[in-house]
Amino acid sequence: MSGWAPHGSLAASVDITSISVQRGDAIQIGGRLCRVADLVQLPAGARRLVFESGEVLTMHAQSRLTAIRMMRKR
Repeated sequence: MSGWAPHGSLAASVDITSISVQRGDAIQIGGRLCRVADLVQLPAGARRLVFESGEVLTMHAQSRLTAIRMMRKR
């Protein structure tokens, strides 16, 4: 995934849950880097992640993944 980092940003690897996932997080799934475009809250603490490619992934309350998050310089 190239060209998507805003100028003046640093990439950091972060552990995410259904509560802490954010738009813009990039998650590697099946060898592909998928960037979160939208989030939909579901019952029981779950969230549906909609990626820029149109694919979806449901994270349950106990799901834990590693994502790349763009951090702005302070």
